[in-house]
Amino acid sequence: MTPLYYAISGVLVVWHDLLSTFMDPDGGATWVLSIIGLTLTVRALLIPLFVKQINSSRNMQLIQPKVKELQKKYGHDRERLAQETMKLYKDSGTNPFASCLPILIQMPIFLALFRLLDKHAAKGDSIGFLSADDAKSFGAAKLFDTIPITATFLRSDGVLAVQIMAAVLVIAMTATTFTTQRQLMSKNMPADALSGPYAQQQKLLLYVLPVVFAVGGIAFPIGVLFYWTTSNLWTMGQQFYVIRNNPAPGTEAAKAKAARDEAKAKRHGHVVAPEPEPEVKPKQQPQVRQQPKKQSKKQRKQSGGPRPAPKPNPEGEQQ
Repeated sequence: MTPLYYAISGVLVVWHDLLSTFMDPDGGATWVLSIIGLTLTVRALLIPLFVKQINSSRNMQLIQPKVKELQKKYGHDRERLAQETMKLYKDSGTNPFASCLPILIQMPIFLALFRLLDKHAAKGDSIGFLSADDAKSFGAAKLFDTIPITATFLRSDGVLAVQIMAAVLVIAMTATTFTTQRQLMSKNMPADALSGPYAQQQKLLLYVLPVVFAVGGIAFPIGVLFYWTTSNLWTMGQQFYVIRNNPAPGTEAAKAKAARDEAKAKRHGHVVAPEPEPEVKPKQQPQVRQQPKKQSKKQRKQSGGPRPAPKPNPEGEQQ
């Protein structure tokens, strides 16, 4: 954890020094805003991984019909099914584990900040770029002069304001986690991807993750709750932007974007011309050869009878 302590404390101290130019260096608001600045810095650095996560999640959704076909075809042979499924992932450029990268990278940072607040700042111990004076200031900082940012819901020392603040942040953290996952499933998943193992996994995470954070949140320091809630709000806003402007095909978000594009084109006077229908050529009727009318023997005599065929001359020309 030592490299993480240096990285986190370095970013935290830079934000604190910047905010201290016009705010109280020992104030709780200054240190909370420094934590929020740390969160924004970490999330900005994770944008490339987030884009990769979105693309991977989209590919996973789009190939679900093909996965179902493989399950029907090779359901009796688990080894062959696994081989064909991995081949499908490789051919489509999909990594089923890419969607977990942002949260996997954030967890060590989250734990490092937790220990920084819970162990070192609370005791005034220097660590990384956080000096002893900064650690003491960090550990003693209070919001509204009553809520220590190192306090937790379980360790509130009987201060009601601490429990209320912690409860509000835990609810906010849980609600933003649920909303972010729900937003992805309801807006950016095609109808045929809402069933099957992958969809069941997403539905499980939709309800399990908020419960895990709600139960664990009562033991998190106030400062850590600010970090995670801010990170969830960033994720929700970033995901909303991506889904709105680059939705997966065949989803509700894609239909909404098409309607917005059409309305925008009409406002600017650009009428979207419908696709021309293929020209259907009329079916040609077969030509019917007219048969000559039959003549009686009397009619043939009156007309002089059938005309004899011309005889070729010696040079091959017809007379």
